[in-house]
Amino acid sequence: MKISDGVLVFLVLVLFAAMAASTMEVPAEEDLGVNLATRQQKHKHSGFSQAECPGACQYRCSKTAYKKPCLFFCQQCCFKCRCVPPGTYAHKDVCPCYNNWKTKRGGPKCP
Repeated sequence: MKISDGVLVFLVLVLFAAMAASTMEVPAEEDLGVNLATRQQKHKHSGFSQAECPGACQYRCSKTAYKKPCLFFCQQCCFKCRCVPPGTYAHKDVCPCYNNWKTKRGGPKCP
């Protein structure tokens, strides 16, 4: 079986396209946080919907050793305040409701 030059060139181009697609960079977890922070600033006044809270809290709690309680309280705070601070720690001043909600003992309610 003989392969014509046009078919051979086409196969080589397909191979290069497949290799290029496989080496495309996937955004790092930190980049996702930057995008989340940008999206959060865009929605700062209108707030998150309840559908956005789990994803925002998943990132917020991604670096803690206490994932379950962090996710529970973060989602509770997001549902009430419609806001999650950008990043995995601090920046609570961006969301006053999230920042000012306290426990019975006076500690911060939201992670």
